[in-house]
Amino acid sequence: MQIKDFANKYQVQADTIRYYEKENILKPKRRSNGYREYDEECEKQIELIIVLKELGFTLKEIQQLLLLKDEAISTSCNNTTVLLLNDKISKLEDKILFYQKALKVVQTLKELIVEEKYQENKKVIEEMIDMFFRSVHERRML
Repeated sequence: MQIKDFANKYQVQADTIRYYEKENILKPKRRSNGYREYDEECEKQIELIIVLKELGFTLKEIQQLLLLKDEAISTSCNNTTVLLLNDKISKLEDKILFYQKALKVVQTLKELIVEEKYQENKKVIEEMIDMFFRSVHERRML
């Protein structure tokens, strides 16, 4: 399959496919005429990349996992993979906590403005937004 068909099949821009190739996370074969040929192995690879991106992995993390995937099975490889996954779990748990707090803030804001109560709750709303801003700012500084 050529790049246009491959990109369309996976709903990814052709430039993104080329970038993945440049970053060495997607490795299509080359035909004698220089065209890329995306085979079943490339399809498995792009599916893994898409899943990992949806799970919040960065391209750098994906590169690390793919390098580990290609290594021979060993205690060292396993330990490195577990460390990487533990780090991702920790980051995801932090995001979940953040979004739970954010959801509460938005729900409270809605309650404070529903039925045209904004004016009477304006001060409380501003304080709540300021508090949440400080929380977000502190989180970014970590």
